[in-house]
Amino acid sequence: MPENKGPGEIDLRLFRIWLKASRSVFGRANKDIESRGLRTEHFMILELLYNTGPQAVQRISERLSIPSGSITYVVDKLEEKGLVSRQPSKTDRRGMTVLLSEAGEAMFNDIFPQHAALISRLLSAATDEEKHMLAELLKKIGLSAESMEGKE
Repeated sequence: MPENKGPGEIDLRLFRIWLKASRSVFGRANKDIESRGLRTEHFMILELLYNTGPQAVQRISERLSIPSGSITYVVDKLEEKGLVSRQPSKTDRRGMTVLLSEAGEAMFNDIFPQHAALISRLLSAATDEEKHMLAELLKKIGLSAESMEGKE
């Protein structure tokens, strides 16, 4: 490993490596999603509904960081494809709940295991122990960065 040339050099090197690795992994995962005729935002919503069940539109927007101005459009597109449906919220008369349709569930039952297998292959260079360590480190860095928001 090269010796540090100055303050923050290791941080900058780590950032470049992390960025390049992220682009490679996410790029391959996104190509897989697109090869199945879906946009990344559509896949993210379908995955959320598949794994957690029906969700309020606002909750989907918050959990997936899809701007509130865009979420309705994205859900509309999924509804047009017959992959989701909406129903009035039982707890908020102004809100809507989005749920996976039978067609959406059938499609996701087919594609999700294949996508998960691709992700496993993309991460196969690391051992399970290394993956656990990396997950904890990334979580630590992410939480620290979030806590700095507005303090710069």
